[in-house]
Amino acid sequence: MLQFLVDTLLRASDLALIALGLSMVYGLVKFPNIAHVQYAMLGAYMTFALQTAGLPLVAAILVSCLLTGVLTLLLHLLVFRRLLRAGPAITMIGSLAVAMLIIAFMQGLAGSFPRMFNLPLTAPWVLLDARITPLQAMTVATSLTVLLVFTLLLFCTRTGRALRALASNAPLAAASGLDAEGLTRAVNFSSGAIAALGGSMLALSTGAHINLGHDLLLPVFAAAILGGLGNPMGAVAGAVLIALTETAVTNINFGPLLAVFGGQGMVFMPVSYISAASFLILLLALLFKPYGLFDREVRRV
Repeated sequence: MLQFLVDTLLRASDLALIALGLSMVYGLVKFPNIAHVQYAMLGAYMTFALQTAGLPLVAAILVSCLLTGVLTLLLHLLVFRRLLRAGPAITMIGSLAVAMLIIAFMQGLAGSFPRMFNLPLTAPWVLLDARITPLQAMTVATSLTVLLVFTLLLFCTRTGRALRALASNAPLAAASGLDAEGLTRAVNFSSGAIAALGGSMLALSTGAHINLGHDLLLPVFAAAILGGLGNPMGAVAGAVLIALTETAVTNINFGPLLAVFGGQGMVFMPVSYISAASFLILLLALLFKPYGLFDREVRRV
């Protein structure tokens, strides 16, 4: 049971930061940016390249976050801000085109073979029936720290109140004297940096590979929709629910159930069915709670 909780926490930490950034941007610009998950893939490759070039791992991750944040801001200023004049649907299609361009660029530059980080081997920590490596513990601690800092910023500072006001009613907030454009730029930069951080930490275990963003697309969007698009903390809660569902799907032993029909032994769902779990949660959310489980939080400041 403890290992199940650890696995859920690890998966949630993979999804939470990227879903957080996606929901942050949606709250201000009001379109789902499909390219957002590719920022995570791009950040992973940048971290690998910088570490290979000789930078310490922590420095490589920080520089990768900075560069990805700058790229995200430039895409907002040069592409998405112009597309938004034609409406959110056109902008979403444009973000799909940007995502495909990022994938094509990275595949041409780095190829499709995964790039594994050169990290020292360490023995896992054992607690009762659960095992967790120091690297996994570090990624979870980093995610929790970023989420804590963001929560304090959002609810305990004037900047956070301004962001919530802008997300709730942008014209009124701008008329009240808030720097709407400056806040939007800051959020776009931050969302790209956070996505790069999430992608880099995920790549430390799985390697930087061209399908990293594609593998994150469905669960990240499911988490953001489940939590209520535009509600960053709801997206984090949605990530936890998605992680719980995915972990349960691949950890439940269906052997006793199949024994009724003559089956024997232990029977588990293949790991490939994780995507099916995300599809199911996303479909149920759209059918019964299209505005998310925490939609009330989206509609108030």
